[in-house]
Amino acid sequence: MERERAERGYTVHELAALSGCTVRTLHHYDELGLVRAGRAANGYRRYGPAEVDRLQQVLLYREAEMPLADIKRLLDDPAFDAREALAGHLRELHARKERLDRLIASVEKTLASMEGDDPMKDEEKFEAFKQGLVDENEKKYGKEVRERWGDDAADASNAKLMGMTEEQYRATQKLEREIRDALVAAMETGDPASEEAHRAADLHRQWLCRFWKDGTYSKAAHAGLAEMYVADERFKAYYEAWAPGAAEFLRDAIKAF
Repeated sequence: MERERAERGYTVHELAALSGCTVRTLHHYDELGLVRAGRAANGYRRYGPAEVDRLQQVLLYREAEMPLADIKRLLDDPAFDAREALAGHLRELHARKERLDRLIASVEKTLASMEGDDPMKDEEKFEAFKQGLVDENEKKYGKEVRERWGDDAADASNAKLMGMTEEQYRATQKLEREIRDALVAAMETGDPASEEAHRAADLHRQWLCRFWKDGTYSKAAHAGLAEMYVADERFKAYYEAWAPGAAEFLRDAIKAF
């Protein structure tokens, strides 16, 4: 029976029941051209195997919080490889599951510690959160970082973050705030070669060295990273949130450093 239904297609109400979507959502997807229904002889919407598969892909990407417009562009791209995309989504889900498992373990250890069964080390209290930061950075920037500087550099940076004590991590966060304040102050001079800009660039160097593999810092590598801050919209947006033009000013300050 299920096979016969799949072959003849689903009505909008049948697909809503099957997928967990509301009828209203399916109508909205149809209007957007995201999942277009065919029309039966009686004029009613009818969803065939291709539409069912496409709806599944849409829901998978929605689970990853991708905007509908981006999903449509992706699925309509002639170069779209459904198998490769699904494999990538599976890797992301595994990473998310691992992070949840770590957080669950951290909560369980905390409860046990509160009950006096097993005192929790300070390092253990923050391990899951630091790993979460590593995972998030890998998701957002890992591909670019690994292509540009290699797996060794990326893995070493992740290891340095994971090895930080709570005090070292808080000091690193404080240093990042100091960079922001120094950069904004330097921008008021309008001169990326000013003493204030020099201080902002040096603070940024100190911050980088907390993550980069020991002995790998160089002014050329620093300048190369600054170029990426401007070229990559995600990095640029981070600094632009501090002040308009901050990414370009920081790049120029680092070049003059």
